[in-house]
Amino acid sequence: MSVYLVGAGPGDADLLTLRAAQLLARADVVVHDRLIGPDVLELVSARTVCVDVGKVPGTSHTQGDINELLVELAGRYDTVVRLKGGDPFVFGRGGEEALALLARGVVVHVVPGVSSAFAAPALAGIPVTHRGASHGVCVVTATAEEGRVVDFERLANVDVTLVVLMGVAQRATISAQLCRGGLDPATPVAVVQRASLEDQLVVRARLDQLADLDVIAPAVIVVGPVAALDLGLDALVDELVAVA
Repeated sequence: MSVYLVGAGPGDADLLTLRAAQLLARADVVVHDRLIGPDVLELVSARTVCVDVGKVPGTSHTQGDINELLVELAGRYDTVVRLKGGDPFVFGRGGEEALALLARGVVVHVVPGVSSAFAAPALAGIPVTHRGASHGVCVVTATAEEGRVVDFERLANVDVTLVVLMGVAQRATISAQLCRGGLDPATPVAVVQRASLEDQLVVRARLDQLADLDVIAPAVIVVGPVAALDLGLDALVDELVAVA
């Protein structure tokens, strides 16, 4: 019995790894999350059983339910793919699922994916590290375990880019705590919404304006001097044309 924990990347099917695409084409069953890009699911064979276990308000799919489902499917099918957005081991609960499967005698194969923590800033033309602006990057989720609160005051570091996943609903708290932690209210911020998809939206502002930005999930928040940069191809082309 085995299960493949596969990273689906930030959304665009072109950003899948080759191994991920091959597994989707030959999978017997694919258990996927809610935010998997539609183009990614089109790579799944018509004969494949697809199970949507995306967590939405009021859903009945608990993590325990998903773990049990994966164990059951592993006993019935040869190729079971657990498809998770981004990378399964970067805030994707892939570790929890792997432990649950291994405890039940199921072999786990991990197929890394492109994490939105790095893909979203890159697609917005933002290098998360940049000489002279940032010598490191810290990736954190704003959605902690039940009963725990992320302390953003401790994450206020002028020399390190902060990338926040699942933080749109907490953006007011993030802004206030980072300012209390010592970050300048004028620190650049960028919010990358639906990264890699056709309707990708990038909103740039100051840290003290983050709470009032009109953005919705899924989105990645980037805090630090690099958030003011736009080194995407379009920007470079415009610059070259202006120079010419």
